[in-house]
Amino acid sequence: RNFYYITILRDPVSRYLSEWRHVQRGATWKASLHVCDGRSPTTEELPSCYTGDDWSGCSLQEFMDCPYNLANNRQVRMLSDLSLVGCYNLSVMPEEQRNKVLLDSAKENLKRMAFFGLTEFQRKTQYLFEKTFNMNFISPFTQYNSTRASSVEIDEQTQQRIEALNFLDMELYDYAKDLFLQRYQYMRQKEHQEARRKRQEQRKILRAKQAHLRERGENSSSTDYIGNVERW
Repeated sequence: RNFYYITILRDPVSRYLSEWRHVQRGATWKASLHVCDGRSPTTEELPSCYTGDDWSGCSLQEFMDCPYNLANNRQVRMLSDLSLVGCYNLSVMPEEQRNKVLLDSAKENLKRMAFFGLTEFQRKTQYLFEKTFNMNFISPFTQYNSTRASSVEIDEQTQQRIEALNFLDMELYDYAKDLFLQRYQYMRQKEHQEARRKRQEQRKILRAKQAHLRERGENSSSTDYIGNVERW
């Protein structure tokens, strides 16, 4: 079998707020193994942000204040090869080097995926998916701009802090959006070229048919004229 890796990215601030609302309602992701290089991280490598059964009811401030929060830069971490930086062991290399390796790895893995889409571009995502895999959905994607994350009102300072906490995701998303739109434009140009080629082919066939009909008409007229001369 051929396996294709695909993913959907989301605006980092909206994604972060959405995860906070999800955690606020009791989500824990306790079943996540976080296995890297054949082992799970220790509690020292990956401390928990809460001590109870879950973190339900936490405020956005508490969510942002936890330095171990896996919501930070989640998209980069999930797309990158963590073994390149020693998995969850932060002492393997300096933080700046670690961030660069993670971001470069996430970009490379994203670029090599058979397909990726963007939540903020549902129709374009559907178009690219259908063209990439030569298949059609039975109904068009719907762009929902009103979500739980969009209903959260935050001030500019909070917005900036979320962006700072997710600075790797912000850079990855800018890269992804640029690459996504390039692929979309390329596919549209390819579609237009194919449609133009088909129109030219159809016109060529039509001209050939018209020439053939004219030739038959001229031959038929000549035959009738010669027959009339002989009869006269």
